[in-house]
Amino acid sequence: MRILIDMGHPAHVHFFKNFIWEMEKNGHEIKVTARDKEVTQDLLIKYGFAFQIIGKSKPGKTNLLKEWIIRDFRLYKSARNFKPDILMGIGNPSIAHVSKIIRKSSIIFTDTEHAKFSNSITFPFSDVICTPDCYRDSIGSKQIRYNGYHEIAYLHPHYFTPNPTVLDELGLTEGDLFIIVRFVSWQASHDVGQHGIRDKVGLVKALEQYGRVLITSEGALPSELQQYQIRVSPEKLHDLLYYAMLYVGEGGTMASEAAVLGTHAIYVNSLGLGYIAEENEKYHLISDFSGEACTDETVQTEARRLLQNPDLRKVGKEKGDALVQDKIDVTAFMVWFVENFPDSLSLMKTQPEIQQQVGCH
Repeated sequence: MRILIDMGHPAHVHFFKNFIWEMEKNGHEIKVTARDKEVTQDLLIKYGFAFQIIGKSKPGKTNLLKEWIIRDFRLYKSARNFKPDILMGIGNPSIAHVSKIIRKSSIIFTDTEHAKFSNSITFPFSDVICTPDCYRDSIGSKQIRYNGYHEIAYLHPHYFTPNPTVLDELGLTEGDLFIIVRFVSWQASHDVGQHGIRDKVGLVKALEQYGRVLITSEGALPSELQQYQIRVSPEKLHDLLYYAMLYVGEGGTMASEAAVLGTHAIYVNSLGLGYIAEENEKYHLISDFSGEACTDETVQTEARRLLQNPDLRKVGKEKGDALVQDKIDVTAFMVWFVENFPDSLSLMKTQPEIQQQVGCH
């Protein structure tokens, strides 16, 4: 089988990497195209993937529209040469459009309900849309719901073992208390009019009473916060998240990564997400501040409440273990679904419980 996968974001590299390795082991041929956004290229190189850049991320909605048109054209040329049987991506309009033009099947994964514009130009052209079962929207007959999160595809214990050497790079030990703070760039099309942490300096000052604060940021930081910013290889951030006492940030993906790793998280973003809500309500690993009650004061109060618990890390790891046991091995499910497509589509429609067997632990 020949499969074309387009990576639109660094997180997509993590999501697909184990799937690619497993499929290649099984004799399938994979072609990777990518968008030049943040550390996407760095990750692809780090993991040894050959890839073709077909677009570059630039701020602004107009630039995004131009980029999508260019990516459609370049992806079409790449697909015409590669001749894939299946095209795959995450919330990826170009994959959906090109699959229709070359009359091949597209399998789209998504977990982001609020990406309204992107979804509106992707879903109508997609053949299958795979979402976590906690996804809040009903997409119709194309939708397949599975019992997992994107982050489990690469942080499941089958694929991820925390490496403490990242702590050495930052002058930390496993016993040190530290908090990871994440600020996003607010440049995505669905970010218009939204907000996260307003008083960044106040938050950091409140947190550092309990441990060392490490900031990862998509955009420029105020001068007084630059001393907290870390420059860690992107593939090592998950190791750091595992050993952290707490994550506080505007990024949903990293909040969910923390939860899967058994690290408590505080999600500060006016855009709600189905998987964040579930990790809050069912597993009690995320404090979800996507509602109206979100103020700088309420976020800081919640951070203090959590950090005052001396057993926070131990409790978090127990909750994280329970979460992973409750979910399927998402990568194993993906391999089964694609290798058996389109029969797997019919099976998921008529016997959705089959995912528990193919994505078993």
